[in-house]
Amino acid sequence: MRSSTSSFVIIVVVSLAIAIVNGNSEGDALNAFKASVMDPNNVLQSWDPTLVNPCTWFHVTCNIENSVTRVDLGNAGLSGTLVPQLGLLPNLQYLELFGNHLSGRIPAELGNLTRLVSLDLYSNQLTGLIPAELGNLRLLRFLRLNNNKLSGNLPDSIILLINHGQLQILNVADNKLAGTVRATNKTGFTITTIIQDPKAPKA
Repeated sequence: MRSSTSSFVIIVVVSLAIAIVNGNSEGDALNAFKASVMDPNNVLQSWDPTLVNPCTWFHVTCNIENSVTRVDLGNAGLSGTLVPQLGLLPNLQYLELFGNHLSGRIPAELGNLTRLVSLDLYSNQLTGLIPAELGNLRLLRFLRLNNNKLSGNLPDSIILLINHGQLQILNVADNKLAGTVRATNKTGFTITTIIQDPKAPKA
């Protein structure tokens, strides 16, 4: 009986230790993002770096292991830049940062978020290329980057996501992209956005 009790205690202690480690590293990543933005509406006021983990913060959702799975900050009035540390959230499934005033480039490190299902960065002021590393997101279903200032071609890795991944919705309209999206007959792919020459007149 004593042995089984000791084993139970060890399991609990190990589980707590893992949760604390996850919480600290993920909290650090989110606080790096907080430090890179202006927050006039104080929506990030609860993001306290002294807490053990970020699971009690507003706009953050965690799983039963206290690992971050959602960041919901759409239409939050944020301005500033995305940071590479956002790629350090290994269980993140939803990154919702649409409708803000975010500028600068999309970090290539977002390609490390291999559990990501939805990436919504639309209606910001993001510039530069769409990172080819986003093609690593094999579970991604929704990729909405429309209404930014992105340039260059759509990476071939994104095309591969359409044909061989889980991607169902792709929206890159109203940017400064060049080229075209090759046709796909993939079942369940509901939206393909045509990339127009920015100098061409809109219909």
